[in-house]
Amino acid sequence: MEKCSKDNFIMLPTVDFCFKELMRNPKVRRGFIAAVLGKDPKEIRKTILVSNELDRESGDAKQGILDVKVEMEDGTKINMEMQVAYFQFWPNRILFYLSKTYTGQIKAGENYDALKKCIHVSILDFIHFSQDKRCYHKITLCDVDSGEQYTDLMEFHILELRKLPQKDQSEAGLIRWMRFFGGKTREEFEDMAKQDEYIEEAYDELKKLSADEKKRLEYEARERAVLDYNTQMKSARMEGEKKGEKNGERNIIRKMVKKGMELNEIAELLEMDPAELTELVENK
Repeated sequence: MEKCSKDNFIMLPTVDFCFKELMRNPKVRRGFIAAVLGKDPKEIRKTILVSNELDRESGDAKQGILDVKVEMEDGTKINMEMQVAYFQFWPNRILFYLSKTYTGQIKAGENYDALKKCIHVSILDFIHFSQDKRCYHKITLCDVDSGEQYTDLMEFHILELRKLPQKDQSEAGLIRWMRFFGGKTREEFEDMAKQDEYIEEAYDELKKLSADEKKRLEYEARERAVLDYNTQMKSARMEGEKKGEKNGERNIIRKMVKKGMELNEIAELLEMDPAELTELVENK
């Protein structure tokens, strides 16, 4: 949580609650979606927010994830998510969601031509493609050998905020939006707002949200919930690693005992307390 006075408080877009609230603004939504699609915002005439029934079914709120679902005028479905903490099975998750979105379009008796394009946008504040320096990836279904696109009906856009390059005076489009989402201070947001009318709208919305006491309480509650969840997951991993180390230690001791080594000799070699070693052996 940003350390600042109450008057200078500003929400951070990397908190998914804040990102979702920003996307409620039609102009902000249009500006960002245009950047993702590589279009002029004026070409996008209409975007509609869709309720998140699928999230409630899967219990993702418990996992620290809130997403934004949008339907375009031509029927294209876009799902956007902000994720701060490392998520081990992120590709599995987004493939599951995009597939559900795609297959969920068709109703009994309809033909396959009713299916429209579905896009998933992942905004990640962690490194996903560790062997690649690019901060943006667009992924579609392609032929493995020729690289020829099989269909454009499913797309994945992966934005890695941690891999943003050094700021460039001429940067625009999606990189500019990524820079905004990764901002940490009012000064940074103000500077970016001067360069783009849609980001200026996003900053104005950010200030309104930050000044709204009710929204701020929701933001802080969400921030704590995500922090608590991530802390619990980290503790569970550490406990698992600790148990794994202990099991490995027991296996080594068991092999030494089988070879006829004395407990005091084993304790000396492993630099262990003899009493602790005896307890391990007795408890097998």
